[in-house]
Amino acid sequence: MKTSILKRHNVSQEVVELIIRLIALIPWPERRQAMGDVVLTILDGKPRVAENEFGWNRSAVMTGIKEFETGITCINDLSERHKPRAEEKNPALLESIRKIMEPQSHADPQLCTTLLYTNMTAQSVYEALLSEGWSESSLPSVRTISNILNRQQYRLRSVQKTMVEKKRPKQTPSSKTSGK
Repeated sequence: MKTSILKRHNVSQEVVELIIRLIALIPWPERRQAMGDVVLTILDGKPRVAENEFGWNRSAVMTGIKEFETGITCINDLSERHKPRAEEKNPALLESIRKIMEPQSHADPQLCTTLLYTNMTAQSVYEALLSEGWSESSLPSVRTISNILNRQQYRLRSVQKTMVEKKRPKQTPSSKTSGK
């Protein structure tokens, strides 16, 4: 039966917990290099064992080992990882939507918010864009157009019409019942 690498190197559970706590204090990307150093020194360079014993991500440990060995730090540019929005990909689409929506929108009557209310639906905006000359393949889905309108502070709610109040006949004193 095989003995674990930690037992072969006489590493106790307290030392493992200490390593985990200390590595957690180091900010990224230096943390990856420190993880790589620990794995190379204690675990014979085996990221899978580090995943089991320390709970670290195996791919991060492998990257840390390479960074530690070469001295080159990988740059994490997380800001570029998002999928660009439809209006970022196609600014002309946003301008066309604004041309369609501006005449149809009105502000909050109490002027409490900056939201613009309209009685147009996302489907009607989609159809208006098609009639303007946009092809179906170049347009996003109706749901995406609805999201664009929400991000542009258009609220797709129908304008509630004022209801005429019905006139009630006046009650005469004789129609009132007495409590006696």
